[in-house]
Amino acid sequence: MKIPVNKDQLQKVRYSFLKILTGSDLSRRRLPLMVIESLNPGPVVWLTGCIHGDEVTGIVTIQEVFKAIRKQPLLNGSLYAFPLMNPIGFETASRNITLSKEDLNRSFPGDKNGSVAERIADKIFSTIKETNPTLVLDLHNDWMKSIPYTVIDPNPGSAHKKAYEQTLKVAGKSGFLVLQETEETKGSFSYSLLENDIPALTIELGESYIVNEKNVEYGVKSILGILAYLKMVTKPAEDFTYQAPEAIKGKILKSSSLPVSSASGIIRFMTQPGDLVKSGQAVAKIYNAFGKLLGTLLCKQDGVVLGHSDFSVAFPGAPVMAFGVF
Repeated sequence: MKIPVNKDQLQKVRYSFLKILTGSDLSRRRLPLMVIESLNPGPVVWLTGCIHGDEVTGIVTIQEVFKAIRKQPLLNGSLYAFPLMNPIGFETASRNITLSKEDLNRSFPGDKNGSVAERIADKIFSTIKETNPTLVLDLHNDWMKSIPYTVIDPNPGSAHKKAYEQTLKVAGKSGFLVLQETEETKGSFSYSLLENDIPALTIELGESYIVNEKNVEYGVKSILGILAYLKMVTKPAEDFTYQAPEAIKGKILKSSSLPVSSASGIIRFMTQPGDLVKSGQAVAKIYNAFGKLLGTLLCKQDGVVLGHSDFSVAFPGAPVMAFGVF
């Protein structure tokens, strides 16, 4: 007689907290930690969200991924998550850590004796490193008017070739438009992981501040597709591909914030996120308070509009749009 196997006996699901600091009133601040560990060998993947307190879609996306996996046949390997890395910023809808005005995503790999941000970064980074991860997927949000896309960091050099090549492969399986950062961002989470030979990429899931359920759906499908590529979960019935113009499908674009504003005034956008644009095309106009045209912003290269500034306020030299360029 075949004895039925209880799936819960073959994988452990654990939700707990990691202490990060104690306040002056002796209150404890903690990071929620989510874990599914299987007895079946396989990759170790981390999901992280809300490193910026106003970027909240990643929290819900991670929750929904865990729900989906618990409904599936047995997981291979282990899935870990820090869904809310910046609880202090989250509570005040602030990008930075409110207490110290620091950007957590410029504080890695951290310092256990450093600033507030560096201490939190050290806790996160050391905890992740201890698990010897196969991959880290960091979930972010962009401007309120933006499309979702995947970001890969600049090449960290030949010493980290294996981690970077794996990152490129996984990025191609995300189903999103893939964008390569053109400048190294010192202290960023994903770049610091690459420098420690841990494959890592960023997924930007649309606008900040609110949970857009459509972007949550996209994020869940993308992540489950990546986990299926790593043979951790059952392959979805259909591969996820975000709807994008045919001209940019399968291409890696480079990020650009050019052109920047030429004057102070009111921005009137002439293109929408997701639109293809040509070099020399007018993408926005700047007007003064009386409606006089002060300048027209012309696209510098062929590409696609990723997003608009959250406000129609222009200042000289300030970026007002984001592009992925060929």
